[in-house]
Amino acid sequence: MPFPFLGDSKSTIAQMLNTLPQIGRLEWIGLRPVRRAGVLAVAEATAETDRHLHGDHARPRPGGKRQVTLIQHEHLAAVAGFLRLPAPIDPGRLRRNLAVSGLNLLALKNRRVHIGDEVILEITGECHPCSRMEEELGPGGYNAMRGHGGLTARIIQGGIMRVGDAVRVADLPTD
Repeated sequence: MPFPFLGDSKSTIAQMLNTLPQIGRLEWIGLRPVRRAGVLAVAEATAETDRHLHGDHARPRPGGKRQVTLIQHEHLAAVAGFLRLPAPIDPGRLRRNLAVSGLNLLALKNRRVHIGDEVILEITGECHPCSRMEEELGPGGYNAMRGHGGLTARIIQGGIMRVGDAVRVADLPTD
């Protein structure tokens, strides 16, 4: 039972929380090769089990909850709208590693997801915006990102992921 804190797994809320039939898509991959440098968009990346994305400067500790960051692709237009900027915003400006469409990422908190055929991530928490959003997006950037900052994840199983890969909840049937 993915949500033991709910008690009875037959309750209506438990059933709703476990209903995630959608399959998403990996729309964008970004690596930050050097601290405070621009984010490099790539077509594929290698996730190292319990470490980080190969080529990204971040070196989270094994077992850490912030080995990869994800953002909801659909939120790129919302953030642009709040700032009256052309939509959608380039995901590299938001300094996350992965942009995913077609799944409500917040609904995946404490769940595992497959990306492509190899990679499994465990969604560990929210990725709140930082003060860099003011630098990157201008005045109001921090507030525009509130509620749209994305999520953090731990790499449970490494491998290669590519833009266009399917993103699906790990404990749902794949047919």
